[in-house]
Amino acid sequence: MQSTEEEWAKMMRAAISGDALAYKHFLEAVTPALRALAQSNLARCGAGNSEVEDVVQETLLAIHLKRHTWDPERPIRPWILAIARHKFIDMLRRKGRRAEDVIEDFDALPDTGQAPDSLDRHELNRMLRKLNERQRDIVRSLAVEGASIRETARRLDMKEATLRVSLHRALAALAALYRKDGR
Repeated sequence: MQSTEEEWAKMMRAAISGDALAYKHFLEAVTPALRALAQSNLARCGAGNSEVEDVVQETLLAIHLKRHTWDPERPIRPWILAIARHKFIDMLRRKGRRAEDVIEDFDALPDTGQAPDSLDRHELNRMLRKLNERQRDIVRSLAVEGASIRETARRLDMKEATLRVSLHRALAALAALYRKDGR
């Protein structure tokens, strides 16, 4: 796992420096690990696999929106796992499950001391205003309001697969805007 974590950190450092290809590779590299984590956690708490992709997509979105909070001098895996844990808990709460019933099983996911779901609302709103209306609605629904892929697709009268493609395009647009702003 150490070499994987080092690769992830290397890609994220390059991404933070503006390397869009490294960022794409980073997201592609962490997705299978996030999917496996979501599957095992959902199975452990008796939930079905139907929520796996929602948890993965919400985690990737949160990673994207929070990437500026990662300290390049610290290991990246605990930071990623903390975000994943919070997204898993959010999903449980939306489903009416008590997160406290399963949270003690997350000792492999250390608390980083950060609040991964706190977001600079001013910065978020400024960036979202630069997206087209449909992209803004998708990101706001999933990231700000905490709706699931399924709920958002239903509300916007879209297929879930189409929504995921639109989400990825919106994230790419946000990444481009972020780089353009000199971040």
